[in-house]
Amino acid sequence: MVKYESIFVFSVLNKTDDDVKALVEKFSALIEKNGTLESIDEWGKRKLAYLINDEAEGYYVLYNFESEPTFPAELERIAGITEGVLRSIVVKK
Repeated sequence: MVKYESIFVFSVLNKTDDDVKALVEKFSALIEKNGTLESIDEWGKRKLAYLINDEAEGYYVLYNFESEPTFPAELERIAGITEGVLRSIVVKK
């Protein structure tokens, strides 16, 4: 098991708070299913440094977790095809 941290930026344009919370819960459940979720740090809505898909704000969430070395690639793949995810990155601690 290896320790990782991942930051997700979720879209807030045309989304309710419940939609954003559903995305946070979706990725929390995915991480718990494939490893051990150590902590979730929700930074909330913040202004982006530059426009992404014509959006100026995003909802930031930091996940700290432990998993097998093959899982982060799958997490990034799922994040890439999930509607509502503007950016994501997974780094090994």
